[in-house]
Amino acid sequence: MKILLGTDAWHPQINGVVRTLESLCREVSKLGSEIYLVTPANFRTFPSPANRTVRLALFQPRRLLRILRSLSFDYVHIATEGAVGLMLRQYCLDAGSHFTTSYHTRLPECVALQTPIPQSWVYRFERWFHGPALGTMVHSPSLSVELSSKGFRNLLPWCRGVDRQLFSPRKDRRYGDTGPVYLYVGRLTVEKNVADFLELGLPGKKVVVGDGPLLRRLRYRYPEAIFTGWLTGDALASAYSSADVLVFPSKTDVFSNVALEALACGTPVAAYPVPGIVDVTRGAPVCALSENLTLAVEAALTLDRQACSEFAVAFSPRIVAQQFLDHIRQVHSGC
Repeated sequence: MKILLGTDAWHPQINGVVRTLESLCREVSKLGSEIYLVTPANFRTFPSPANRTVRLALFQPRRLLRILRSLSFDYVHIATEGAVGLMLRQYCLDAGSHFTTSYHTRLPECVALQTPIPQSWVYRFERWFHGPALGTMVHSPSLSVELSSKGFRNLLPWCRGVDRQLFSPRKDRRYGDTGPVYLYVGRLTVEKNVADFLELGLPGKKVVVGDGPLLRRLRYRYPEAIFTGWLTGDALASAYSSADVLVFPSKTDVFSNVALEALACGTPVAAYPVPGIVDVTRGAPVCALSENLTLAVEAALTLDRQACSEFAVAFSPRIVAQQFLDHIRQVHSGC
């Protein structure tokens, strides 16, 4: 099976979508199939107005056509709704080719936090974008129910996984042994709600792993916090293991890769009781949820680290890849 996958989220970006797709490519290859990527790297780009560290592809359909003519593929999957996704969608419609999509980000909510554009307008765009797809893969049951109520069709459940070889319990304490260490991992953007974490009046150390347009402002407002920038690989796994709690303040994520990675390292999670994190933890005693984030953190400190690590075992990247391939075969079988 040869799959052409179009995505506007790819290296050098660092985020959950990139990590998900990167893992998918590795695992699909192990299962004997191939993924050919089309990303912003294939086009001329410009900096995103919302985050100038992110490069967005220019709309170049002729360039896309030349790329596709050089490849041999059986199926098309569109991962994102940006310029790459739009160009590939139009190509498929013009050629009469079927395709699948996936829903990775609460785009309407994120746009509404940064602009005066109503969520209803963006949902209308997203229904238009995903509407012609044979199926749209969605990472959480609650999001699937929500999207269905908003008129989305042909939704397919698609889980996420965690690399247990990299993310596993370690004895690291890179931030010292005095006092609890509270960790945030992710982009420093408005929708991630990082200030709620940094405002907590808790004894101990706050560590922020990540980067984004709010970095300078947050460093100025919260000089007592430790800002590490982006960490990857062993350095990121060490940061998780060195923390006593991962604090996840976002209310807009459709799923939390960082929560899974932290749990795999034996670090419990504290969060607001919102669908994205609820779908990850499934009521297991590995995450403390409360509308009062301070109470959630205090409760998370009492959770068993071994139980957290054991919980993450069920989230296999191989299962994620197999489910992806099965969905594509299934929806195309009736065409």
